[in-house]
Amino acid sequence: MSSVYQINKGVNKPIEFRGLYGQYIAYLAVGLVVLLLTFVALYISNVPLYVILPTILALGSGLFFCVFRLSKRFGVHGLLKWTAKRGLPKYIRFSSRRVFTALKYHRGTGL
Repeated sequence: MSSVYQINKGVNKPIEFRGLYGQYIAYLAVGLVVLLLTFVALYISNVPLYVILPTILALGSGLFFCVFRLSKRFGVHGLLKWTAKRGLPKYIRFSSRRVFTALKYHRGTGL
């Protein structure tokens, strides 16, 4: 007898939601929670509603614009790679591979 198995084709695919990939979904969610808490804090502190709403709407649209721009510019893992590269000290960075390709193996010295 032959058995029929389902193949899950999306195992290694990154999470995607409306064009946002991976960690950008979390960035957007955290930003929206911060906007909600900001709205609540301003409302409780008796700031007029006609001041709060345009401020929150402007900050929210800026948040959406920035997160979608980062997602489109860097892709799934690009932002993490970019921040890791920026975090390296200057004396570890190499602009070319010539340092490594110019090394020669010497038989007698063991180098």
